Amino acid sequence: MFTDLSGKVAVITGASKGIGRGIAVRFGQEKMKVVVNYHHDSEKAKAVVEEVKMAGGEGIAVRADVSKEDDIKRLIDTAVETFGSLDVLVNNAGIQTTCPSHELSLEDWHKVMDTNLTGAFVGCREAIKYMLAHNIQGNIINVSSVHQKIPKPFHVHYASSKGGLRLLTETLALEYAPHGIRVNTIAPGAIATPMNEHILSDPEQNDVVRSLIPMNRIGEPKQIASAAAWLASEEASYVTGVTLFVDGGMTLYPFFLKG
Repeated sequence: MFTDLSGKVAVITGASKGIGRGIAVRFGQEKMKVVVNYHHDSEKAKAVVEEVKMAGGEGIAVRADVSKEDDIKRLIDTAVETFGSLDVLVNNAGIQTTCPSHELSLEDWHKVMDTNLTGAFVGCREAIKYMLAHNIQGNIINVSSVHQKIPKPFHVHYASSKGGLRLLTETLALEYAPHGIRVNTIAPGAIATPMNEHILSDPEQNDVVRSLIPMNRIGEPKQIASAAAWLASEEASYVTGVTLFVDGGMTLYPFFLKG
């Protein structure tokens, strides 16, 4: 546990399931005040809030579509109105679809980019505005993917959004470091989340995925959450503009293991 996180206010987008849920519960263990953002499933979001409270924190569930600017502004405003501040923003919400690149419609391109990249930018912008106005040396964590580094055929919009997220993080980290605002990225590998359930539930596909991971196992949301807690804490106070890959070595060219 990181005692300096106790009482701090965090907004986590896409927190009703998967990695977002894992981060929310871990922040609850840190005794933080957590805004659990969701898009569709209010019951799941409320259940996460209860988990946050049982873990020792405080929490509320707030519906917002992060592809919409006004929704993001309202999300940040609600956090401040409810808990009196904003110390940590985790841009976790993300979507992907599968399509051959030459058949991808502009509508589907924008749908993914608006959520994964533009939504993260607007969240960063609004959080930084608040932190600057209130002299808060805050913390932003963008949840990316190994596919900010590894190309992903049939997912050009997803990979492009994650590649953009890396440079968004690095640019904001450089620009606002003089103000004490830290901006970092976590890039998960293959994690057991609802987004990956269709792959991980198929034994053959599961074996293929594990063959791409030097540690030969699928990660868990709590492992991403541990990284998020560390980055949010004073233990990482000299860390900004980095991508922390939490991927079991997936980005280390695993095929070289065979010589």
